[in-house]
Amino acid sequence: MSNPLLATEHLPAFRAIRPEHVEPAIDTVLAENRTAIAELLASLPDDPGWEDLVVPLERLDTRLDDVWSPVRHLNSVMNTDALRAAYNACLPKLSEYASEMSQNAALFEAFDRLARSPGFAEEPADRRKLVQDALRDFHLSGVDLPEDRKARVREINSRLSALTARYEENVLDATQGWTLHLKDDARLAGVPPSAQGMLAQNARERDLDGFVITLDFPSYYAVMTHAEDRDLRELVYTAYVTRASDEGPDAGRFDNSEVMVEILRLRQEKAEITGFRHHAERSLATKMADTPDTVEHFLQDLARRARAPAESDLQDMRDYARSQFGMDVLEAWDYPFVAEKIRSDRLGLSQEMLKPYFPADRVVAGLFGLVERLFGVSITADPTVETWHDDVRYYVIRDAEGRERAGFYFDLYARSGKRGGAWMDVCRSRFVTPAHRQLPVAYMTCNSTPPVDGKSALFTHDEVITLFHEFGHGLHHMLTRVDHPEIAGISGVEWDAVELPSQFMENWCWEREALDLFARHHETDDPMPEDLYQRMLGTRHFQSALQLLRQVEFALFDMRLHSGAVPATAADIQEVLDRVRDEVAVIRPPSFNRFQHGFAHIFAGGYAAGYYSYKWAEVLSADAFARFEEEGLFSPDVGRDYLQEILEVGASRPALESFRAFRGREPQIDALLRHSGLEAA
Repeated sequence: MSNPLLATEHLPAFRAIRPEHVEPAIDTVLAENRTAIAELLASLPDDPGWEDLVVPLERLDTRLDDVWSPVRHLNSVMNTDALRAAYNACLPKLSEYASEMSQNAALFEAFDRLARSPGFAEEPADRRKLVQDALRDFHLSGVDLPEDRKARVREINSRLSALTARYEENVLDATQGWTLHLKDDARLAGVPPSAQGMLAQNARERDLDGFVITLDFPSYYAVMTHAEDRDLRELVYTAYVTRASDEGPDAGRFDNSEVMVEILRLRQEKAEITGFRHHAERSLATKMADTPDTVEHFLQDLARRARAPAESDLQDMRDYARSQFGMDVLEAWDYPFVAEKIRSDRLGLSQEMLKPYFPADRVVAGLFGLVERLFGVSITADPTVETWHDDVRYYVIRDAEGRERAGFYFDLYARSGKRGGAWMDVCRSRFVTPAHRQLPVAYMTCNSTPPVDGKSALFTHDEVITLFHEFGHGLHHMLTRVDHPEIAGISGVEWDAVELPSQFMENWCWEREALDLFARHHETDDPMPEDLYQRMLGTRHFQSALQLLRQVEFALFDMRLHSGAVPATAADIQEVLDRVRDEVAVIRPPSFNRFQHGFAHIFAGGYAAGYYSYKWAEVLSADAFARFEEEGLFSPDVGRDYLQEILEVGASRPALESFRAFRGREPQIDALLRHSGLEAA
């Protein structure tokens, strides 16, 4: 059988990939890699050099990554039962292989000999960093352990791989498993025509008349912020916040309760086996923050600064809701609706008013124009590259001399079979040797409002910010100059610094000079009027303290969950969250809210004991952007420095060194506080 997954000399042939290709491809590559590594170790000289050891391993790892990447991605964006089964069948195989390699004593000893070889000190800094990181990771994986302990770590890794996949599948199935069919628009008063058009399109796609509300975020958000029918908001809110849990309309159907408990128990066991008190301590071994206490103090400081303005904002909402809508008590499903009304009433602005100025094609063109201007590159579409869906586009990035530097896929819109959220993922990593040249390729994925009735999609300003955020991750991956995949782009970067380039890009969504590149009316082509821009700018700090406290709540919950007593039940997990809310939250959700059951960042993503990274990195990103504010938003010198000192270096040096090289000093919190509308104190 000709297997398209094994044709790694080309970009993936997505439409030719079938579920039956997946296991044979992975089995083939894993078997070939094991044989090749055994032969490599058997033939190594006593003092191995870089070309003897590292380059052959990079070549093997890169091929495996190139085969698995399209499978992993398709499972997220074109999920089917057959593909899911094939994907899940491979997870234990890949986990076993990864554990086997990371616990391979002969491989560890080979890296150790390379690090102690006479010529190692003369190797370039990026090579030395790669080897030092590898030795650290060998120890973290238990290479020094007795064989029975190694075997247990391998079992844990395999089980965790399966559990995190099941957690994510439960969230996807719960999200897509609930819909509400409305035969007419009687209950949709207040919902803007554009959003009603999207809901009508949802119905037509299901061969129904009327409107269909789903739990995909654009649909959920439209109802929660605009629907005047309070009972409808409650109904949709309840379905959304109880996804994959023991509560709500689908209680127990896709329940993540036991999955979460087992994930936490296994993470703790693995931490103890590998010499750490708990998972948080193990997680921070590869991050900028040194201890859980450091993170706690950072988050508590933010909470202290935000609490008074957050309480003031909350009281303002309550007073407004009482006077305008006769609501004596604000429920969880009322807050987004009331906040949008205040924004519209007080600031003369709603998200709906901005949407005509953010047509998708113009936003994308403006994003590209900004990047081209800042970093001296060009971005062009390549329609010849095969994609997995008709909505997806492929683009090529070239330098000022016209040389290709990278490529990326753009998948912008929500649809059935696609998991929620927005993310950047790696399709191909940069890998360059004298005999081989592979350029980086990224997957850029959002779940923005889709086009309706064949017209260009109109984004909310929040969706524009999300797009810029993910493209910041993409630039970090794609513009790297590091030739070694393990430390190129985002790979190997400390997790609490990896959000710097993404959050940095968000700032441009508030700058007039940047917005003028794309914020034009989709019908008249007129630029956004100055008074509308000023009103939009006035919303930047709108309820920002409430939003900051919410992020602190999530981050503290994550850190406490992974540094305290291991929860024995789902109720224990809820208790941890409730205690955190007692400390920092000013808005308490109803008792049936099961936020944790859908908190994929920490239960299925890479943010376990690392969710604080968003705020930690925001200190870095705000301070980095402040240099543009100080020296010129489009200063070619500052753009060049940011490109060379942040984006291009990847993990070839510690993130703090990269920040210092760009900013000329240690990071300061002042810019973050200013961007958040808080006073430095």
